[in-house]
Amino acid sequence: MAKRSHEPLQKEEKRKLDKAGLRKLAGIFRFMLPYKGYFIIGLICLGLSGMVLLAFPYFAGMLLDVASAKKNPYFHSITQIALVLIAILFVQSIFSFLRVYTFSLTSERALSDLRQSLFRKLVWSPISFFDNSRVGELMSRITSDVALLQDALTITLAELIRQTIILIGGSVFIFFLAPELTVFMLLTFPVLIVLAMVFGKAIRRMSGKTQDRLAETNTIVEEALQSIAVVKAFTNETLEILRYRKSLAEVVKIALRASRYRGLFISFVVFTLFGAIVAVGWYGALLVQQGEMDGNNLLSFIIYTAFIGGSIAGLGDIYSQLQKAVGASDRLLQILDQPDEMETVADNRLHVSGEVVFDNVSFSYPSRVDYPVLKDLNFKIKTGEKIALVGKSGSGKSTIINLLMRFYPVTEGSILVDGTDIQSYHLTGYRHNLGVVPQEVILFGGTIEENIAYGKPGAGLEEIKEAARKANALEFIERFPEGFKTLVGERGVKLSGGQRQRIAIARAILKDPAILILDEATSSLDAQSEVLVQEALEKLMEGRTTIVIAHRLSTIKKVDRIFVINDGRLAEMGSHAELTQVNNGIYSTLLKLQLHES
Repeated sequence: MAKRSHEPLQKEEKRKLDKAGLRKLAGIFRFMLPYKGYFIIGLICLGLSGMVLLAFPYFAGMLLDVASAKKNPYFHSITQIALVLIAILFVQSIFSFLRVYTFSLTSERALSDLRQSLFRKLVWSPISFFDNSRVGELMSRITSDVALLQDALTITLAELIRQTIILIGGSVFIFFLAPELTVFMLLTFPVLIVLAMVFGKAIRRMSGKTQDRLAETNTIVEEALQSIAVVKAFTNETLEILRYRKSLAEVVKIALRASRYRGLFISFVVFTLFGAIVAVGWYGALLVQQGEMDGNNLLSFIIYTAFIGGSIAGLGDIYSQLQKAVGASDRLLQILDQPDEMETVADNRLHVSGEVVFDNVSFSYPSRVDYPVLKDLNFKIKTGEKIALVGKSGSGKSTIINLLMRFYPVTEGSILVDGTDIQSYHLTGYRHNLGVVPQEVILFGGTIEENIAYGKPGAGLEEIKEAARKANALEFIERFPEGFKTLVGERGVKLSGGQRQRIAIARAILKDPAILILDEATSSLDAQSEVLVQEALEKLMEGRTTIVIAHRLSTIKKVDRIFVINDGRLAEMGSHAELTQVNNGIYSTLLKLQLHES
């Protein structure tokens, strides 16, 4: 299997609106294709809404004609024109409602598909991907970045099209109304546009810093709450509060600096925009006074000018929002384009007998390629044999399990199961044959029944009860008022360590794996719980190839063979009785040290 590196996700808030950025944004738009019919209807309603709105200033200008008793070929009273204006607003509101609804329908369904694709990709991503990505950051991708795209699809895109229609349509209208006044007006806009770009760049920079600092602040909250037991054990509640307060102070400081720029920008826009309207009104009044322009045309012109000015002012914020959307789409595409472990054809019928061979296996983790963890490792485990992996921390025991589980591909050599390289097996089908009971059991926040059934989705209640009985868990489960429907709490916090272990064993029994991996499943239990768990484990190990990672050597006396791993190599191999007879051997030395400590 070809090795691929997994780069950390980029954190930039925005991207340039160049061809590459727009292509990335278009890459997200593929999720809208199934709903393009609704989207097209929304675009039509948006266009009609903008065009209908452009008629408003024209008819508003006729009010002066009728009010000044000038003849109008279409209207004879102010009331008639007022009714037309109300009708225009009513029709425009209908088109606006249809546009909002169809755009929302399209975006909600498209983004639901996007979220599902992101979650599917994350669930199927290899372990090496998560080595370089923080869970909080990935959560931010699914929440914050998708929310940015939602705003872009439902609001920003619609505003961009609407403001463009008003800008172009309004410019055409005013040119035909008063060409000379149009030229005068256009001379005032370059100053507004240039200064808006300068202010806008500063505001975007400050906003980006605020977002980055806020993300760091959220990380403090996430880490503190995830490790709340450690925080309380070290009585560091005050320390965490101070860390959060200090980080929030930085957020406020940067945000206030950005607000000053934003306040100046808004004041500038209001002053310049209305100043331009005043200038246009002044010059237009001179033209009316000189008889070169009608008063009704001047009123229409001023209203069109306000529309156009508002559009130009709004385009700066729209540009900023589109930059954020491009940045969000870039980060989401990084996830969607990552290589994953998903295979097109499911194969759950693969069954292995459980013979395991490590053939000259060498391995380095992708994040530490210059540090080999395993070096030319060779051993063979027979079908149904029970072996234990022993060695000091960092010797490579857990890495052996990670490679057997195919969490990582080997750097050199091969791992064979039933004589076949494990890389040749269908991944999901292969992992169906492996069961793990970890040292630190992680339960999901549902019921006991759901957690046991995780080993075999769709299992019936009787199967689940039988698995619980074999795991010595049925007795304590039935003591709960709600039995198997008892909620275990987040990560199983409502259960004791021994209870969680027996739930994990029941889950493994239900899965019925050919190869069983036990990561010192009794190391953190009290004596009574350890006896119950050990009995359950012995039932679970019957007839299966079993690999035990052992820290307490007293728990592995009954295994068939012990593999002593030292510095990534197989240093010693034999039964408990054989290895204790080796003078100055690694195993016998470790055993003496543990006996001395106890």
